[in-house]
Amino acid sequence: MEPFKVHILGCGSALPTLQHFASSQVVEIRGKCFMVDCGEGTQMQLRRSHVSFSRIQAIFISHLHGDHCFGLIGLISTFGMLGRVSPLHIYAPEALEPMLDAMMQMFCNGLDFKVEFHAVDTKRQYVVYEDRSIIVETVPLEHRIPCCGYIFREKPTLPHIRRDMIDCYEIPVSQINNIKNGAGWVTPKGVEIPHEKLTIPADAPRSYAYCSDTKYMPGLHKMVEGVNVLYHESTYDSSCAERAKLYHHSTAAQAAMVARDAHVGKLILGHYSARYRDEDILLKEAQEIFPNALLSNEGMVIDVE
Repeated sequence: MEPFKVHILGCGSALPTLQHFASSQVVEIRGKCFMVDCGEGTQMQLRRSHVSFSRIQAIFISHLHGDHCFGLIGLISTFGMLGRVSPLHIYAPEALEPMLDAMMQMFCNGLDFKVEFHAVDTKRQYVVYEDRSIIVETVPLEHRIPCCGYIFREKPTLPHIRRDMIDCYEIPVSQINNIKNGAGWVTPKGVEIPHEKLTIPADAPRSYAYCSDTKYMPGLHKMVEGVNVLYHESTYDSSCAERAKLYHHSTAAQAAMVARDAHVGKLILGHYSARYRDEDILLKEAQEIFPNALLSNEGMVIDVE
């Protein structure tokens, strides 16, 4: 299987601390790299993660709070200094476009690459990016301003050829793609070999959901049903449930409820309030509801499987 990894660059919330950087991740899937959110410090964390700047094809911004986008203009400027020539695609709420244009006119004149802005409708779930191997769709969230998450999904692949069967029946290479696409084979003696005997099923498509800042949404599990890995904000523990409700954030227990109800494979907690010097209280709370929960941390690389 080709790598499908999530690199955690930052998992803190709005107030800076010495423990965590602001929100940012890189999703590495089928040889492509996509950034999700771009808070302050993202460039330093990219360096530490050893993810090449040149591999970033697109940036997905969840919402326009500074801890999720203040690093964007600096990153674009650095791309220019590094000699980027390939287009950079940015997917974000539409209100960002005029602000980004103004900042680019001020700080990023003369770029040798084009910045392609794609306005995202945060109120509906739909596909915003698609290529031959993956799709990215939005997840509407409920925060104080327009906000959405993103799901990265592999497209189904063709079944695997059984090399022993190909050799046994001396099937020419020219027929392999036909067999992958469902054909069988007829030997020179007229014996029909069914497609199912010549192949083994393809690997199941993998998926990763990033749920940024949001209050608890009882129906959110329906939109992220069955993903392999779910990242869900867990700003507070349950003793701060009223504060979470006031500021449209979630507790670790609420994140775990979404994971449980969505039947996900693994839950990753993040976006911690600066009040916590030790996030184990959040982990314990989540694991009581959904045992396969983990704390995110800078430098962490998550295999989506």
